[in-house]
Amino acid sequence: MDGDGLRTFIAVHRAGGFSQAAGLLLRSQPAISRRIALLEQELGASLFDRSAGGAALSQAGQVLLPYAERALAAIEDARGAVSALATEEAGPVSLVVVGTLAGDRLTSALTRFRRDHPRVDLTLRTATSAQVSDLVRGGEAHVGLRYHHDPSLDLDARLVTMEPLVVVCAPGHPLAGRLVAALAELRAERWLAFPDSGGRPEIAASHIFALFLTRGMGDVAWTAIDSLTAQKRLAAAGFGLALMPRSDVDEELASGQLAEIAVGDLDAAQPVVAVVRRNGFLSRAARTLLEDLSAWSRGPAA
Repeated sequence: MDGDGLRTFIAVHRAGGFSQAAGLLLRSQPAISRRIALLEQELGASLFDRSAGGAALSQAGQVLLPYAERALAAIEDARGAVSALATEEAGPVSLVVVGTLAGDRLTSALTRFRRDHPRVDLTLRTATSAQVSDLVRGGEAHVGLRYHHDPSLDLDARLVTMEPLVVVCAPGHPLAGRLVAALAELRAERWLAFPDSGGRPEIAASHIFALFLTRGMGDVAWTAIDSLTAQKRLAAAGFGLALMPRSDVDEELASGQLAEIAVGDLDAAQPVVAVVRRNGFLSRAARTLLEDLSAWSRGPAA
């Protein structure tokens, strides 16, 4: 049973006959008859009582009529809803982000989006960078926000912002709040970092090693800590230094739980990238969200 069969059925009923329906639908009378015959064959019942004067609904046709009318109305509603996705800023949009990105700046950007586009049903979930890509690739999310570019041919990526990396330590550390000229001055420190497990969104030990290796030093001592919260607490307690995106530690720096060590030759940043399915359909609302994500890097709304 399809929309064309139901539409033809209703047209015959409303026109009062097959010939009259053919005129309304701009089709031949035999074509109308064949379409109704197929519908009757599918349902196993005659839908019209035929006569020389036209066609009237049979008992089966009377039973079918309200369902057919509701089905066609639903089809038209669906067509309108899909059309609106392409032409209006409305409808559902799902966003998946790396959990550590869901700070004040991102939530402020999303608050602005919801305020400016009240007809968009925006949903949000968090995941690791690798999971963000998987969810977008599988169609479970329309837009993803993750660290670092994903080379997958199934995804299109655009740079949203470069997240600056800072060195943080306990407030009581001798270098807390001070400037050191070079990263090399911190080579003897113990570092706290995520183990390099692949697809890790946060700063892994390999990033720290790479920074020191570019300066000719590869003997960095580090402790693997598989939790962002634990890293910050251990750094605050004096168990080591940590290299983190600034947005991850803004609150702790502001409250004095952590302190920053400024490093003169440290010019490092982590890319934050928005990903969508390559050649996948994006509603106008989703496209607008993708454009508005550039606001993530501009700080909280006034």
